[in-house]
Amino acid sequence: MANMRKSFIDNLRWMDVFLLIPYHAAQSFNTWGELNYIYFGSNKAISSFIVFFSPFFMPLLFLLAGMSTRYALKKRSYGQYIIERVKRLIVPLIFGVLTFCPMLAYIGDLTNYAYKGSFWEHYKIFFTKLTDLTGFDGGFHVGQFWFLLYLFVISLVSVAIIALANKLLKNSNKTVCMPFWSICLMVIPLPFLYDLISVGGKSFAEYLYIFLIGHYVISDDEMIEKAQKYRLHTLIIGLVAGIADVYMFIWSGKDFGTINVIAKALAEWFTLLALIGIGKNSLDHKNKVSEYMAERSFPFFSLHFLWIVLFQYWFADALSSNTFLLFIIPIICSYAATIICSEICLKVPALRFLMGTKNKG
Repeated sequence: MANMRKSFIDNLRWMDVFLLIPYHAAQSFNTWGELNYIYFGSNKAISSFIVFFSPFFMPLLFLLAGMSTRYALKKRSYGQYIIERVKRLIVPLIFGVLTFCPMLAYIGDLTNYAYKGSFWEHYKIFFTKLTDLTGFDGGFHVGQFWFLLYLFVISLVSVAIIALANKLLKNSNKTVCMPFWSICLMVIPLPFLYDLISVGGKSFAEYLYIFLIGHYVISDDEMIEKAQKYRLHTLIIGLVAGIADVYMFIWSGKDFGTINVIAKALAEWFTLLALIGIGKNSLDHKNKVSEYMAERSFPFFSLHFLWIVLFQYWFADALSSNTFLLFIIPIICSYAATIICSEICLKVPALRFLMGTKNKG
């Protein structure tokens, strides 16, 4: 049973990661005036893609990580788990910040502030220019690797909570089986967590909450079966809330405030439940395609952002008159380049280690 659960978890994970390219490409067209490494101006249709996926896009990875931690701790001690987290998260984090993030910051400085120096001159600037930590101005940042940093810290905090609960409370290591309606009510704290311990719009409190729910609740066999049973119900709620969120934030021209936040929370939680149910129902298997994609998800995550920014930079002038092509062509080229580079990384043991990918066998 554990292997079957792991199959749909792995499939949901790599599918989520492989959507990162269009998601990050769309940020160059955002309507809320946020700088990017390269910015082409606002486009409501493309921005709608970001707003629709953003409520559940990254939370899904934290939910799956919480579930995976439940299964991992059945086979590993706390110490072994932490060592594994260092190899899988901290190593690629450090490697990414030293190699890919300086390139992204360089392009940000070129496009946003007309930097005139060389990349190697700017490499020194990257480690000494501390501003808003976005990297859009050429300063120090961690790029997409914020996820690895958050996940590592949350993993440590969660293990401490789990270990303490196991010591103080009887049966605290068991999963919690609850009526499905009470699982639905777990959406209530989310609007209050969005701005709690938040850096750059990324809430540590929200992701910790999702991770622990994944560990203690959603990893339970009966909970997974209930999510599977009610997958269409939760999907409808999630889709309706997501569309409402997009309309209020992008198309209405008004500030709906708290109502918009509630719609975002409903879209996040019910889409997460729907994806777990759909995953269990339709993705709980392994084949050559799923194994191929799952193995490449770690290098894909590390490499994708640099390629999308590079191709947008290279095609900016040639495709400036056609927004659709300026959005689509860099995405297609980025998928090809990222897959090719992922293949190379998996063939080289040192790069495989630096990307946080497990060795075969």
